[in-house]
Amino acid sequence: MKKQDYIQFLKRTELLIGKEKIQKLQQAKVAVFGLGGVGSYVVEGLARSGIGSFTLIDFDKVDVTNINRQIIANINTIGKYKVDIEEQRIHEINPNAIVEKYIEFIEKESIELNKEGNIKENNNISLFNNIKNVDYIVDAVDTVSAKIRIIEFAKNNNIPVISALGTGNKLDPTKLKIGDIYDTSVCPLAKVMRKELRKRNIQELNVVYSIEEPIKIQQDIEERKLIGSISYLPSIAGLMISYKVINDIVKK
Repeated sequence: MKKQDYIQFLKRTELLIGKEKIQKLQQAKVAVFGLGGVGSYVVEGLARSGIGSFTLIDFDKVDVTNINRQIIANINTIGKYKVDIEEQRIHEINPNAIVEKYIEFIEKESIELNKEGNIKENNNISLFNNIKNVDYIVDAVDTVSAKIRIIEFAKNNNIPVISALGTGNKLDPTKLKIGDIYDTSVCPLAKVMRKELRKRNIQELNVVYSIEEPIKIQQDIEERKLIGSISYLPSIAGLMISYKVINDIVKK
């Protein structure tokens, strides 16, 4: 994309927020952990708003069951790493964007040594060292232990962070909210997170959450426990997160 075309790509956004704020977005670097139903739409919203640099973290490949809700999932991407598909998609929106990617699962923080007495690399040490200079972190992963580690890292390094809470087994997008973790209600994941954050003396955290009661899923007793999902709810949560990230960056 030529420089002139790139300016045109952001022209309508510039009408809303002005050239100076567009420049802030172009200079910003955002790390997104998890590229599923929520995370893939976070990246979509950020890329189309002109964020200039991304760090993408996800260990997973696209599965056929992802097609109902993940923007990077279709019959042509099944079996491919999500970070690779997302990188391609970002560059199809903005070829000038810088993309770093990590195919990693975020583990619990525990220091393990190899036979030579050095820290094992499977503790995500290199990854976290390489994102200390990002302007914002988005947590869109599934496990509590991974979420806590990401949030703790962000807080310890004074990096703004927002966390996606549960959108599974829910249908009503009007019940989605942006707020502080300690003001949340109904959401079962939020309750667990609050307990873990208090242990670590983390006193605030921006989250997107739902106040809708989870729908009870009827499943065959022999079937493994699945979480229900629908196309629009994770996407709306992801775009709400992208709004919060963009709004905070341009206000700096």
